Amino acid sequence: MTRLPVQIGESPEQFKPRRRGADSGRQQRAGTMSSGTRDPFDLFDEWFKAAADKEPNDPNATALATVDAAGMPSVRMVLLKGVDGRGFVFYTNCESRKGRQLLAHPKAALCFHWKSQKRQVRIEGKVEQVAPEDADAYFATRARTSQIGAWASQQSRALAGRFELEKRVAQFTAKFGIGAVPRPPHWSGFRVVPELIEFWEDRPFRLHDRLVYHRDGDGWRTERLYP
Repeated sequence: MTRLPVQIGESPEQFKPRRRGADSGRQQRAGTMSSGTRDPFDLFDEWFKAAADKEPNDPNATALATVDAAGMPSVRMVLLKGVDGRGFVFYTNCESRKGRQLLAHPKAALCFHWKSQKRQVRIEGKVEQVAPEDADAYFATRARTSQIGAWASQQSRALAGRFELEKRVAQFTAKFGIGAVPRPPHWSGFRVVPELIEFWEDRPFRLHDRLVYHRDGDGWRTERLYP
């Protein structure tokens, strides 16, 4: 089982995955796709660690696609905050556009693109909310200003002007004083439980390597795709 190394007490603004040794760049490239029998979460973990060594910013950034009642898709970037054998976790305001879409239509897709590595990973699956205690634990690691912001921001709703937002920030700052800031009831995490994970790697002449894992009961079956 793999997990992004976000430790309780760390601020997400300072989130940086563990780095490998200084000689990692001279070693064989991590996470080869030569075998389709590997666990996809282990392969993702290797690719993520390799990206963390090279990507200048936010190797945990991923595009999240959701759909509305009419089937119209929308996509935006979010930050992955956890991954294990159950799926891929991120946090958001549940009353935001993406939050409302995920609650109404609990399916989503993710796409990681690590340009420095010439790799991407696509994930498709069902969505579930994380346990309240998990959301509480992660919220407690956020910087206090970000905790206040989670209360102040009516995410995805119309804003008359910047002063309106700053006023709400001041109101909630005064409300909580110097005490602990609790997690807002409308703020939580979602887990994408993958049914499909595709690993894509650049190859010369656009003859790219594509390996797809399909969930098959308690295991996975794999297939390669034409580029």
